[in-house]
Amino acid sequence: MKSLWNDTEAANYTDELGLRVYSSRLLGRNTELVLHGGGNTSVKISQRNILGEDEQLLYVKGSGWDLETIDRPGFAPVRLDHLQRLAQLDQLSDPDMVNELKTHMTLASAPTPSVEAILHAILPYKYVDHTHADAVVTITNTPNGLQHIRQIYGDSMVIVPYVMPGFDLAKSCARCFAEQANDSTRGMILMNHGIFSFAETARESYERMIELVSMAEAFLQDKDAWQLATGTASAIAPDRLELADLRKQVSDTRGEALVMHSRRDARTLSFTGRDDLATISQQGPATPDHVIRTKRLPMLGSDSQAYSRAYEDYFKTHAASARETKTILDTAPRVILDPRLGLCTLGRSMKDAMIVHDIYLHTMDIIERASLLDCFQALPAQDIFDVEYWDLEQAKLSKSGKAPMFSGEIALVTGAASGIGKACVDSLLARGAAVVGLDINPAITQLHERMDFLGLVCDVSDNTAIEQALDQAVTHFGGLDMLVLNAGIFPKSARIDAMDMAVWQKTLDINLTASLNLMRLAHPLLKRAPRSGRVVVIGSKNVPAPGPGAAAYSASKAALNQLVRVAALEWGQDNIRINELHPNAVFDTAIWTDEILAARAASYGLTVDEYKKRNVMKVEVTSHDVAELTAEMCGPLFAKTLAAQLPIDGGDERVI
Repeated sequence: MKSLWNDTEAANYTDELGLRVYSSRLLGRNTELVLHGGGNTSVKISQRNILGEDEQLLYVKGSGWDLETIDRPGFAPVRLDHLQRLAQLDQLSDPDMVNELKTHMTLASAPTPSVEAILHAILPYKYVDHTHADAVVTITNTPNGLQHIRQIYGDSMVIVPYVMPGFDLAKSCARCFAEQANDSTRGMILMNHGIFSFAETARESYERMIELVSMAEAFLQDKDAWQLATGTASAIAPDRLELADLRKQVSDTRGEALVMHSRRDARTLSFTGRDDLATISQQGPATPDHVIRTKRLPMLGSDSQAYSRAYEDYFKTHAASARETKTILDTAPRVILDPRLGLCTLGRSMKDAMIVHDIYLHTMDIIERASLLDCFQALPAQDIFDVEYWDLEQAKLSKSGKAPMFSGEIALVTGAASGIGKACVDSLLARGAAVVGLDINPAITQLHERMDFLGLVCDVSDNTAIEQALDQAVTHFGGLDMLVLNAGIFPKSARIDAMDMAVWQKTLDINLTASLNLMRLAHPLLKRAPRSGRVVVIGSKNVPAPGPGAAAYSASKAALNQLVRVAALEWGQDNIRINELHPNAVFDTAIWTDEILAARAASYGLTVDEYKKRNVMKVEVTSHDVAELTAEMCGPLFAKTLAAQLPIDGGDERVI
């Protein structure tokens, strides 16, 4: 492991807290040290308060902040003397501890201090760094972990037996530090948890962490427990309906929709194909911090069942006491391992699913390296349960806000690179959906740089391309809940007696046949949607009020309209609702250039602004307006609406 410290970069941070920010970000860049908000850092600073008195403060990472991106506001300033006095108490409940931390901050707007604040306060060093380094966690999760740690570090590390995070851990660390610390002490090992480094400067503390972890990595290399085998990906890929079934089963167990990300590369299949998978994968997480970061993770499922049978009896055993204490039990897995499916991870959002995904990729490495060194031995199930159903975690769950409308759901939008389609993508993302955007324009792949969007280049009139797109969508997100049929073309105006039959056929192929084909292929997925499938078709004013010169467009849209009505009759019994919008005069799309708008307005003797509002209400209809109504039609307000045709045109006299 190499140090990332750069003097030029560090020169941009001139004070103690600034350097704390910089070195924390360096730790956060290395996923073999911390993942998705894990780890902790602090610095002790003397500051003058409003009364002109100097106070010793502990600036410690606040709840909700990630080391990779943390900035000054991410550190909570807590009065150091109060924290050190709290450490002298014989006992302190975790809720009371959190109250003490929050009420003794010097900045009301700061985040809630880490539950490890007291631990950081009792260590007699200015800078303290804490990570869950893979190499250290690997070694401590073996039967001979303590012996290995002593062999690696000698007496230069304080070694603390596993204790659950919180006040008791702080007390245990204080006791072990008092008993073991000496002039050569350079850090602290928390068995089955992580590693601490500390020093008087940010650079020394950071580089000491790198050095200590490197020693653990070198030990694993010397023991031939570093290089991991990779197999070859299976030629038999899972059917997309199989994945959709699995996602629905887990969602039903959870009682809410979940997205599911699947990975089946050579490395993953090598792990899930192990003969001892059912044993090594059933023990629990590599570190209890991963239970918290993955939001109550029953870590297993060596087959495609909706929950881990290994944990079923365990949860039943604790169910009575959980009910008494109002504990929130959750038997739905977040990780599913299968020799053919590979690694499947689930969450209420794609962010949650990918946090679990990233953590389990590291967990696989930790398990296999521990197995090569000795054997993987996680904490006892009771310790894992205690962390998972920790009263502080329960408090977070009980106070959690209302989930977004489409949390855990997946939408697919055609013609998504611009105009109404792009606006639909944005509206659905804003409501919490994971979205797949299809478009023939390559720009679709760069439409959004976020994990809950997947942009695919796809010609909707190409059956093979649609099949591949659906496969990718289900592999990436787990299924399909909402379908927005927006892709279409508006050919150049032509009278019937001058119709180019190639143009006629192309218009029907894209506006009608492609929609029919996508509906046909999407139906089995929509039928498996945990909260029922929904389809919204973007029609046209030309359906109720066609115009001359638009025979191909009007006929294709009218036929699509009739297809919607038939689908409603056939799909309603599958609890799939399909509805249609008829927009008109939506000018913020690619086909309406400034020149075309000016020419059209002039032909009516109107200004461009007057032309845009040429309707009964004298309002402009935008792509965003259409998209918002599209999203709402997928929501609960339209839960009992089927085969509706709604105009969104500001009132067109011919339609009215």
